[in-house]
Amino acid sequence: MNICVLSWVTRKAGGLFYAVSSLCKALDRPGTMVSIIGRADDLNREDLKAWAPVPVCPYKAYGPLGSSIKLRPLLRTSGADIVHQHGIWMDDHWAAMQWQKNTGRPVVISPHGMLDPWAVRNSAWKKELVGWLFANESLRKSACIHALCQSEAEAIRDYGLKNPIAVIPNGVALPDFECSTFNFQRPTKRLRLLFLGRIHPKKGLSELIKAWSMAQGPWGAEWELVIAGWDDGGHLDGLKKQATSLGLQWSVDALGSGLSLPPSTLHFVGPKFGKEKDALLRSVDAFILPSFSEGLPMSVLEAWSYGLPVIMTPQCNIPLGFDLAAAIQIAPEKNRIAEGLRQFFAMSEDDQKAMGLRGRRMVEEQFTWGKIAEDMCDVYKWVLGGGSQPDCVRLD
Repeated sequence: MNICVLSWVTRKAGGLFYAVSSLCKALDRPGTMVSIIGRADDLNREDLKAWAPVPVCPYKAYGPLGSSIKLRPLLRTSGADIVHQHGIWMDDHWAAMQWQKNTGRPVVISPHGMLDPWAVRNSAWKKELVGWLFANESLRKSACIHALCQSEAEAIRDYGLKNPIAVIPNGVALPDFECSTFNFQRPTKRLRLLFLGRIHPKKGLSELIKAWSMAQGPWGAEWELVIAGWDDGGHLDGLKKQATSLGLQWSVDALGSGLSLPPSTLHFVGPKFGKEKDALLRSVDAFILPSFSEGLPMSVLEAWSYGLPVIMTPQCNIPLGFDLAAAIQIAPEKNRIAEGLRQFFAMSEDDQKAMGLRGRRMVEEQFTWGKIAEDMCDVYKWVLGGGSQPDCVRLD
């Protein structure tokens, strides 16, 4: 089985980069051939190493749709039995539809939360135009749509799509837990709450900063908030101005080792990848994602894999985290976030640690890449006509 994956191939794609590269490496096994055709950028040379040993064909993309004259010839000569498209609304989505029409072979599409109501409303007129041009037809004609969770499957149905839907979550690579969080010794006594992800309005960071200024009471004084991630569209400057207007003491820090920070209650530490991200996750005590819209966020799974207790919104689409008491539920609104922060700050250290350990066990049991790759292979075989309907596929 020859699988061609279409995706962005650098970390500028955020969690999508880690999710798709990890899935592709897990799919690369006897009986399957996996190759990637993807949009490249200035991080291309460094980030292509993350896909090894899976071969990557990068192409330069231009314009608002990420168009390229190289993409369609690369697809045409790929020899693929099936194309798996990650993300929608861009030119590679259009190219996958054209490949399907020309070859009669199936396409599987993973929207990664891009059909959720908040995401569809964001820049709605642009998506209506792209939908009219090609996206809606491509979605309707795909052999199967991959949803990361049940709520995403419902959003796909609400969009009007009647295709088979495969509900398969993202996964995570488990770090060495013995030297992970809560065993880390650092020179300060203040505890750290981490946000790690794209600096974008949908992540609820403006609401988080407002809530942080409200929650600095007897417990909050013991904590500092660390915001790590790359700035998408200049949102970071607005957050800094907001923090100043609220009277918060904040700093911009390199935090290269994850060990030392100046005495502020709020730190913007920039993007962290690889060893720097690992050091950061080992140096913090809890994680927060106050997002308005997600598919299934890699950052939360990673936080749990490090044994961190999590504070998150239902829009993160991991209700099992609430069911297993591995997370505190908030809403993407300043008062609800502040309420959740106070609830978390009031917990004992032992209870906070126990919450993180429950998250670690959940990830170990249900969110590893080996199991996820097996389920995805079953979907590929089924759409190619070589197997029975997988348990993860719903037709209603």
